Amino acid sequence: MASSYGHGRRQPEGAERECETGSQYASRPGADILWPLEPATAAKHRLYKRYLDAWWPILLQQRSRDRWMWPRVTYLDAFAGPGRYLGGEEGSPVFALQKLLRHDAAERMHLSRDRVRLLFMEKRSDRFQYLQSELERCFGVLDELPVWPEAYHGEAGTDAELLLEKTGAWGHPILAIFDSWGNVNVPLRLIGRLARNPASEVIVTFGPNWFSRRENLDPDRLDMVFGGRKYWERANREQRTDERWREWLTTYREALRRAGFRFQLHFQIVPKTGLPLYLVYGTKHEKGVEVMKDAMWEVDGNDGMGFADPRTRGAPLPGQEMLWGGPKNPELLELIRQRLEDGPVSLADLGHWLLVETARWRAKDAKPAVQDLLDMGAASVHTVGKLTKESVIKLR
Repeated sequence: MASSYGHGRRQPEGAERECETGSQYASRPGADILWPLEPATAAKHRLYKRYLDAWWPILLQQRSRDRWMWPRVTYLDAFAGPGRYLGGEEGSPVFALQKLLRHDAAERMHLSRDRVRLLFMEKRSDRFQYLQSELERCFGVLDELPVWPEAYHGEAGTDAELLLEKTGAWGHPILAIFDSWGNVNVPLRLIGRLARNPASEVIVTFGPNWFSRRENLDPDRLDMVFGGRKYWERANREQRTDERWREWLTTYREALRRAGFRFQLHFQIVPKTGLPLYLVYGTKHEKGVEVMKDAMWEVDGNDGMGFADPRTRGAPLPGQEMLWGGPKNPELLELIRQRLEDGPVSLADLGHWLLVETARWRAKDAKPAVQDLLDMGAASVHTVGKLTKESVIKLR
């Protein structure tokens, strides 16, 4: 497996490295291996940047009560690409490393080359070579950085597990991003090993055309990804265009649950223009869910982007026509109604359900949404008076 280590030219001390943008890339050698940045990918990158802002210090800083810290933390980008887009926009390897090195808390994160590793995998040899050059151009001699970034020529599905083995990642926290635009060919066995690994998380992306290409895939490969034919055949039988992506995404979320991730989020990233992307996130810790949702709310609405929960379809709520302009958050109210259809629930439990089961809603969103339902006459509470955590809500 090839490596980008040890190449590059030293920059003068204190020199700032500026990455080219725009038309400069169209004339560079090898620019034919780049492609335009899609609006949905740009939206996803904004989410990743905000998430990494929180993820790096959580994993790298000392624990306050006893000053303990993880001896190693690994970030794996298994579909890294060339590190740059045709318009000059930075790719995920560049901004992930940049976010770490320029983080406000960098001095408190005890960065060292043995402790912090960023692994960037790319299958195509020309894009791998371009990625090597891009990292060196933006950051200088890589083995002189305070962390260990390295590009690898390899394929995510077959090489990622061995790479994590060779770099000593197993047994320590790993954030593994499987950001494939096309076919997701990561074995569920690898996802399961990540789920069993301490403090580790996964993010898996499905491209906009993935759900309409199943006839071109080997069923044995689907078995590998989803854990067996009995788990994906139902999704494959769904023929309705607007339901097909929901069925497949929910099926993969369930695969992450079976693999061992206690919490899973699945959602649609909707850009202002262009096709959406679909993302599934797995973690074993509720704190990870909170951090991901905080990141989503930080970027929600930026440049017209948004997030959608696969379980909502815009169904009208009883009495919503009574509200001037309709409900404030129809998706949220629809989700709460779905939960209440299963039976009464306390406000506290409803808030926790919103946090760990819905795409983007938080515990604190439960109370104002319930109040909306009460105002519409769509729900009732067992006790009269102020809503509290103990208040039990049911549908009318």
